[in-house]
Amino acid sequence: MTELAIHTRGLTRKFGELVAVNRLDLAIPAGTIYGFLGPNGSGKSTCIRMLTGLLLPCAGDMTVLGLAIPEQAETLRRRVGYMTQKFSLYDDLSVRENLEFIAQIYGLNAKDSRDRLRELLGTYELASFAGRFAGTLSGGQKQRLALAAATLHQPDLLFLDEPTSAVDPENRRDFWEKLFDLCEAGTSILVSTHYMDEAERCHGLAILENGIKRADGSPEQLMNGMGVTVLEVAAPGLRELKTRLLALEHVRSVAQLGLRLRVLVDGKLADPVGWLRQRLPELATGAEINRVRPNLEDVFVSCTGGKELP
Repeated sequence: MTELAIHTRGLTRKFGELVAVNRLDLAIPAGTIYGFLGPNGSGKSTCIRMLTGLLLPCAGDMTVLGLAIPEQAETLRRRVGYMTQKFSLYDDLSVRENLEFIAQIYGLNAKDSRDRLRELLGTYELASFAGRFAGTLSGGQKQRLALAAATLHQPDLLFLDEPTSAVDPENRRDFWEKLFDLCEAGTSILVSTHYMDEAERCHGLAILENGIKRADGSPEQLMNGMGVTVLEVAAPGLRELKTRLLALEHVRSVAQLGLRLRVLVDGKLADPVGWLRQRLPELATGAEINRVRPNLEDVFVSCTGGKELP
């Protein structure tokens, strides 16, 4: 049986009348990158805070790295790293001073601290900025510094709460390469994101909406099992056509992408292209309709907005 880094049953957290996380069940294998995908307010950050022992659940059970949480949260803290969405290191300390401070918190001796800092400054391309105040760094440099600080003590499990929300696409890509290096070395990673391309990089994934898990599985499993057929339609008058398509019974979603519409229709239809041409006469001739491979955005659209994944 695969060892689990995180296991929860019925995990729930309320704030007054608001149910931020609602009976969440998770079974996340060790040594993988697992993602939480969802919009703001979907419960991603609340769940991470409970898993780290920073926030008490209202109901449910959870074990993290085999430890019962929150009862063994103090033991857990020395085995996990946590990188928040907002840069949380000290702007008025240098890069090196920030890392030295974190090393002291984790009780590294002087030699181990020097060796580890030298390694991290090289790995995260911060050596030339070691003497600069953290507050003067660019967004990408701050991100690398925060990741270096979160992994300084070589944690078994790394929590990342929307870590790339303030950086450009190139820095996001480089950041994910670092995550795969960490995972290859044995670190389990849980990362929350609202970027579809990042979610597709994860080994496993939960889609959250209003505190409820709407789907769970590998990106490939979710795309193959979404229960809809994806069509792309190129035709005149796309804005009016979109309105007419959305009025059809078996159409789940319509989105415009440049000069075509991406249409999600019920997967039970045997001939979705023929059905569409029959229902809308303007598509019978002159319109181009093609079946295309689903992507993760299609999955997200199909299982949120109050709709369960089939």
